Parts: sequence; structure tokens; C-alpha cells
Amino acid sequence: MKALRQKAAARPRRILFNNDGGEPSVQMKSPSAKELLDLRTSALAGTQVDSIFYCTRSSGFGLFTHFTKVGQVFTSLEGRYAVNQMPALVKAGIDPLRVMVDFAKEHRMDLFWSMRMNDTHDGSTAEYGPIILRTNTLKLTYPEYLLGTARKRPKHGAWTAVDYGRPEIRELAFRYVEEVCRNYDVDGVELDFFRHPVYFKSTSRGEPATDEERAVMTDLLRRIRLMADEIGQARGRPILIAVHCPDSVEYCRAMGLDLDYWLANDLLDLWMPSGYFKLNDWDYSVKLAHRYGVKVYPSLDESRVSNATARQSRRTDLAYRGRAANVWGFGADGVYLFNGPEPDSPLWRQLGAPQGLAGLDKDYFGSIRGVVNAAGGNLPYSKYQTVETLNPANPKSVVPGRSVTARLNVGEDLSQAGPVNLKLRLQFTTAVKPQLIEVACNDHPLTLLSTNQTWLEYSVSPQVVRQLTNRIKVTLATAATKAAWTDLLLEVRHPSKSKSQGSRPAS
Repeated sequence: MKALRQKAAARPRRILFNNDGGEPSVQMKSPSAKELLDLRTSALAGTQVDSIFYCTRSSGFGLFTHFTKVGQVFTSLEGRYAVNQMPALVKAGIDPLRVMVDFAKEHRMDLFWSMRMNDTHDGSTAEYGPIILRTNTLKLTYPEYLLGTARKRPKHGAWTAVDYGRPEIRELAFRYVEEVCRNYDVDGVELDFFRHPVYFKSTSRGEPATDEERAVMTDLLRRIRLMADEIGQARGRPILIAVHCPDSVEYCRAMGLDLDYWLANDLLDLWMPSGYFKLNDWDYSVKLAHRYGVKVYPSLDESRVSNATARQSRRTDLAYRGRAANVWGFGADGVYLFNGPEPDSPLWRQLGAPQGLAGLDKDYFGSIRGVVNAAGGNLPYSKYQTVETLNPANPKSVVPGRSVTARLNVGEDLSQAGPVNLKLRLQFTTAVKPQLIEVACNDHPLTLLSTNQTWLEYSVSPQVVRQLTNRIKVTLATAATKAAWTDLLLEVRHPSKSKSQGSRPAS
């Protein structure tokens, strides 16, 4: 079985598409398999998407939009869920997960069922939060299973999160996964530990998880692995285990996930590192996974930096191309997208082929995600973060007579890109006099092109930009006043193609 798993895991996967499964509960207007597919899935046929990771809601813990007897089918018709088609789909015998499995097989894609290990949208103060909670029989019947109460909320994470320190919760999580593995012809299951990343009372208080807590979570993963292998053996085809979690062994240990042990002991086949926050450059994740023979697919979640303009510029096709180029440049096995572009976006035909991607326009930012928390909250991670975080919410102070540097990753060899125009753009909170500032890329002084309000724009030779890590240095003259450096962007434009590529938002 291990050999079969390794062969299945080695299958090329260019793009992994994570679908959060909201179609049945908020998007569909009638109980139709075709409508379900047409909303987010049909357009993926013939693209570079090789694997669909389909989440049957699992918001919160125990609620699903597949036909489950162990969990509870989400059938609320309240508020935003007035159009929820699950009651009608159940009556018509149309199981959304089975529809997705059949579509994937027809188009030679993998289908992974994705389970959010502790989704806490039911803890939101938005209208949908209380509605979801009122529907959840498990949480209403056993409030002691939760990490807090509405009146006594935890320091970190939502109070509606379930406590994985309780054997009842671990048993239910196992049974949810087991039921899917036995009843659906899935290629794998994804254990999504990023939605949402608080699992124990210790971490909800701001303390690192204990050895015992890590051990019980590892035991759960081991049980899932053994069960999946048993079912795979019986059907003659393996069930792969994928894990989505933060991109740091040390931080995962602190939150109760013994990631290094899992990788070293054959407890997962695919790893999707990172999410709404990123802790290390991609070489960290690639080296870690490949050390143990595990395939790695970095997660390109949408940017949620606080500044609206900066956030929008990081969600364009140009920015996604730059991010994907970095994934491939650092040696990952493919690209994983969560809350990504619409299914009809051209990106699904671009991001999975590094050779074709190399000839397309891109934007490379110093930092896409900056310093933000995961939805639902998380254990503080600042001491584990080594990645560049420059963005308007996390500026760098530049003092007259001193130099400040920022890292800029570029996943392609621009010296081999053919005709290409490069422009390095730096933003400050207030306009800086160009004659009082020097900007260098890898210690090569740059020539000013223009100024645009608070932006300074410099010409860059492709020969100066290194593939992967670059060092951008800003130096203020002693006669200048203190400045706050807020953003960094390298624009890559291919003159013969730029007009047709655009820069519309990708999500």
C-alpha cells in the first residue's frame, strides 16, 4: 500500500483547486447537479487543474453538505441560507460530493474531500454566525466540547471551536473522515488545519500546546492513515492523505501539530503549507517536505492586508502570476489555490506551467500577506516569522544617513526572458525628494524613472535581478527627513504581450 501511495502521490499535479463548497447552501437556485457544477467546476475542464479539493462545508464542526449519517446535513433555510438547496438535494438524491467525484473522474482529475478540522464561522458576529450555530445539534447539545462560551471567550480563536483535547471530538473527526473514505470513491482526503487554527484550550489561552496534546493529535492522524490504507487495500487503490497547515515546524508544534513527526513517519502524502499568513519563504517548505519524500503545494490564499488599495493590487492576475512563479522557482511540486480566482479566469490555464508562465507579465511584491491573523484567530506567530512583511500596515522606518533593506523574491531568471521591461516601485507615506534618496538592487544603484505621488519608480536591468532572493536597499541623505517605506513592487512587462494581458482583479 505504501508503494501504491507513493506512485499515486507522484502523479503530476500542476494546480490544486480548493472549493469551499458554498454552492448548495448560498448559490444554487434549484436542486440540479448541472447547476452545482456550472457554478464553480465545469469551467475547470481542460485547464491546468489536476486536482479538486472539495469541502462539503464543514462549518462548523459536524455540519456538512454531503449525505452523512455520522455528522449532520446542513439544511437551514434561515437568513442568507434561504436558498439553501440541501433539503431539496437530499429529497432528489443528488449528493454534491458524489457529483464532484463523478466530474473529476470524467475529466481525469483527482478529487480530494476536504475537511475543515475546526471551522468556526459559527462564532462570527455577522448574521450567518448565530444561524449556523443554531443549526449545529452537536455544539448545542454538548457545549462542554467547545473552547469557550459566548460570555467567556478564549483569548485566541473563536469560542465555538471544538476542543481536540477531548476524546469525543477526536473520535468524531475520525468517524467523519472514515465515513467519506468508505462511501465515496475519493482519491484522497485533506485535513485542513488552517480553518481555523486553534485546537486546544492551552493555545486558546496563548500558551504552547503540551506534549500530550501533540501526541493525541498525532494519534488521530495515525488512525486516519491506517483506516485509509485499509480501505484503499480493499478497493485496490490508495486513499492519499493531504494536510493544510502553517509553514513552520516550530509554530505547528506550538499549536499542537507535530508536523515534522508526521512528515518523517509517513502520515501524509501531500502538504499544503501556509494560508492567510506566511512564516517562511517557500524554500523552507520545499526542503522540509522533500527531505521526507512528501509532495508540497504552497497555498496562495488571497491577500487580506488591511490597506484596501494594497489589497486590491495583490489580488490581480499580475500578482497571482508572480506568486505562482515564486512557487515554481523555489522548487515546489505545484500550486494550491484557496479562495482563488473565479473558475473562468485565464489563471487556471497559466499558473500550472512554469515555462509558459515565464513569458507572461507579472507583479512581484515584497510581501503579499504582510502580518495578519487567520480568520477565526490563532496563536500569535511573530517570533516564528522570517518572511518579508513590508506593506502599508507594516512599514519600514528610514532614518537620514542610514540604509534599510527589504527582500524581494523573483521566481524566474529575467536575464533569460528575452525583451522585457522592469520597473521597481517603492511607496512611502509621504513624498520623498528623489535627489535625497538612493535605491539599489543587490548593491547596484538604480536610475529614477519617475515619481507618482508617494511612489518612486526606478528602471532595473534584467541582469541585476537575481532569480529567487533579491535585496533592495534604500538610503536617505543626511539632509532628508525621516520616511516610512510602505510598499515594494517589481513590475515585469513583456512589450509584445502586455496589451492583451491586463491587470484585472483575480478574485
